Amino acid sequence: MRCMIRPPRRSACVVAVALAIGTVATPVAQAQTDYPSKTVSIVVPFPAGGSADLVARWLAPALQDKLKQTFIVENRAGANGSIGSAGVARAAADGYTLLISGIGSNAINYALYSKLPYADKDFQHVSLLITGPNVIAVNPESPARTLTDLIALAKAADGKFQAAHSGNGSSNHLGMTMLAKAAGFKVVHVPYKGGAPAITDVVGGHVPVITLNQDVLLPHVQAGKLRALAVLSLERNPAYPGVPTVAEHGFPGFSAVSWFGLSAPAGTPKAVIDKLAKACAEILADPALKQKLEANGFVVVGSTPQQASAFIKAEIEKWDGVVKTNGVTVD
Repeated sequence: MRCMIRPPRRSACVVAVALAIGTVATPVAQAQTDYPSKTVSIVVPFPAGGSADLVARWLAPALQDKLKQTFIVENRAGANGSIGSAGVARAAADGYTLLISGIGSNAINYALYSKLPYADKDFQHVSLLITGPNVIAVNPESPARTLTDLIALAKAADGKFQAAHSGNGSSNHLGMTMLAKAAGFKVVHVPYKGGAPAITDVVGGHVPVITLNQDVLLPHVQAGKLRALAVLSLERNPAYPGVPTVAEHGFPGFSAVSWFGLSAPAGTPKAVIDKLAKACAEILADPALKQKLEANGFVVVGSTPQQASAFIKAEIEKWDGVVKTNGVTVD
């Protein structure tokens, strides 16, 4: 009599499960390889016309050319970048909704808002793209020809010195707050919904001074409608020849520099993140684009996803300290 040994029934189950997994995994892997296979949205959490918007509008066509797919820019402004950022944090983690991350929405906001609808853990940062200093400028009719003059005027104003910026919680708001504390004067902040209306009032002589991103102020400085007194970076900026840093005026280490990066929802596949990071690195290495950005006062950075995440974590800690030290609120 022959004895037949049948394989355990579970072996058939194991084979069936393995085949099923393989069947499911193949299209997922294929989708990541084929990314992007449809239109990608780049969300700007601020109004059109600002620095974040400018960054998105040069990045989108460059990514489109590099990855051979349509990239569109969506402005979802509100609450110092919180609305647009929260929307991206809740989006599908597939690489088709990206965020122009920045110092306000992805660093300062964490210190300002106790109930922010997103956290740093909700994002996978792709690349740090560029940085740019804030700049202090006055109407050309102002008696202040240097930052030292401006500080003297502010002290003489006896607590009534007004300063314009693009909104509460912005880096230009905190930059002037830091200067006021360091130099020993009081300032009345005049927040605007974006840089354009703030510039209009300073050019018109309604507010004596403005602190704003370098690229937004530059055309007005070049046209003689505003006089730049200081850049808020550790080093001078080539787009502002002859304009000293705040540190050069006796405030060593003083820095309030904006930055912009590209981020995706947490959980986005590594293959997609790596593909976007590689494309960003190649775009930022283009000499013509670098020259264009530097002409607007930007400093081209570029980074790996790991470097971007580490940088942003350090920025969160830095600005948390600034907010607490200066007692900044968004009321």
